[in-house]
Parts: sequence; structure tokens; C-alpha cells
Amino acid sequence: MTKASYPLKLPVSIKEAAARLARQDGVSLNQWISVAVAQKIGAVETAADFLKQRAGTAKPSDMLAFLDRAGTEPPPLGDEIEP
Repeated sequence: MTKASYPLKLPVSIKEAAARLARQDGVSLNQWISVAVAQKIGAVETAADFLKQRAGTAKPSDMLAFLDRAGTEPPPLGDEIEP
């Protein structure tokens, strides 16, 4: 496995929490952060693949028929777009 270095600057509170969790897991902070990044990559890529499969061959223009039936009801309170 090829390794690369990356200087990482974290807010003190996040570094302290990560160090605490690494100690609890019995691993180095570096290893703990590496695993956390790998888990995040897996989650993001899995979600992207799922959504791509779910969308299939749909195009944004395919939504126009649904939007045309949406009506003219005002948005619920709090969902308004500010001018």
C-alpha cells in the first residue's frame, strides 16, 4: 500500500474528541482518522451509486410534467424564498 502525507489542521475540540476516541479504540490518532476518512468515502460513494442507479436514465426535463401539476399553492410558513 502506498502512503501519502497530508498536513491536517483541525479545531482543537475535534482533535481532542478524535484523540479520545482513538484511545478508547486502542489505535493511534493517525490510524483512527484514516479509518474515519475511509468510512466517509465509502458512505458518500455508496450514496452516489445508489442515487445514480435510482435515477436510471431520468433527465431533469422529465420532472416538468410533475412540476406543471404542482399548482400555485403558497409554500408553508418558513419555506418561502426571500426576494
